[in-house]
Amino acid sequence: MGKGGESIPDEEWERFLREAEAGSKGAPEEPSARARMAARRREETGRPEPWRSHQPARRQRGKGWYAVGLLAAVALLVVALDPGRVTGWFGGGGGESSPLAVESERPDQPPPTEAVAQQATLEEPFKGSPAAQWGDGTDGIGLPKPQATGWMSKEQVGQALERTRDFLNASSLDPGVLRGEKPKKAIALINPHQQDVQDYLGTAFRSPSRENDARLLFSRFEKAKVRLVGDVVKTRGRITYREGKRGAVEVTTDVTYVYPVVRAAAGSDEVARTIVRREVVMSWDDPAKVVIEPGTFSLVSYKVDTTNGGCDTFTGYLTPEFDVERATSSPGDGPEVDPYNRSKSMETRMREAGEAGCGKATRS
Repeated sequence: MGKGGESIPDEEWERFLREAEAGSKGAPEEPSARARMAARRREETGRPEPWRSHQPARRQRGKGWYAVGLLAAVALLVVALDPGRVTGWFGGGGGESSPLAVESERPDQPPPTEAVAQQATLEEPFKGSPAAQWGDGTDGIGLPKPQATGWMSKEQVGQALERTRDFLNASSLDPGVLRGEKPKKAIALINPHQQDVQDYLGTAFRSPSRENDARLLFSRFEKAKVRLVGDVVKTRGRITYREGKRGAVEVTTDVTYVYPVVRAAAGSDEVARTIVRREVVMSWDDPAKVVIEPGTFSLVSYKVDTTNGGCDTFTGYLTPEFDVERATSSPGDGPEVDPYNRSKSMETRMREAGEAGCGKATRS
C-alpha cells in the first residue's frame, strides 16, 4: 500500500522487483527471518515453567520502503503454586465486594489479602480471589481516549485501540480458543509480512517446543483434560499508546487474566485457577513507510507471567495442576510471586526472576 492507503502501481512494483534482483536498496526488503535468541531456563521439581527471554532482531533499513522483521522481545515467566502457601492467602471478597473501577494507571500496591482461606466453588469460581472484583472479559481492560498521534488521526487511533482490544479478546478470551482451537481471528490481525513472527506462529501450532510456545501470545486449554467453569474470565489491565518509530502508533497492553477451571471428567468439582499476565507491545505502522497490510499491526515485544499454567509441558496449552498434583510437587526455588500484584511492571518481574528457578505463587 502507498501513502494514504492507495495501491502501488504495477509498473512501480515491477521496477522494485527488478531493482531488488539487481541488488538495489530502493526495493522493499523482505522481513528478516534471522532472530537473535537467548534462552534462559529454570528447572524445579513439580513441573515448573522456565523463564526465557528472546531478544529482538534488528530492523533492516533501506531507502524508501521498510519491511518489519521479528521485533519480539519475548519473555516468559511462570510460577508454580506452592501448596504450603496457597491456603490462607486469598484476597478479595468472593463476589460480595463492589466491582473495582477500570484500571487507568499502575497501582502502587498489590490487592489486600485475607487471613482466612475462601475456597473457590463451581457456583463461585472466583471466591477468595481479588479477581472477584475485576471486570468480566474485555470490560476489565481500560481504553484511553484517542488523540491524533504520529501518522494517525484521532479517529484512526480510536480504531487502532479498538482493534487492539479485539486482538486481546481473540487471543485470550474467545471461548473457542480457550477450548483449544487455533486463534485464527487473532493471527489475522498480525502483520503477515513479519516473517519471523509468521514462522513462529506456524511452528508453535504445528510442533510446539520450548522455543516456539503458543502460550506466549494465546490462552488455550486442552479440552480433553480441563474445562472452564462458567463463561466468565476475569480481567484487569490497561492499554496505553504513544508515537513510535517512523511515526507509527505504538500500543502497549498489560492485562492479567484469571481462568477458573475443573478437570474435564464428568462430575469434577475441584476448582483451580490459572492466572496469566501478558504485556504485548504492537506497532500500528504507516503503510507508506512499512510493508504491512491494512488493519494489521507489527509485534514489537511480548512478555508473559503465568501461574498454574504448566511447567516443562510445551504442548501449546495451559496445563493447570490440581490438589493431587500439587501435593506431590516440590516448591520452587525461585522468588515468591503474588500473581495479582500489578504494582510492578513486567520488566521488573522478569528482572527479579533473573536466573533463579521457578517462583512460588503466594495465592491463586
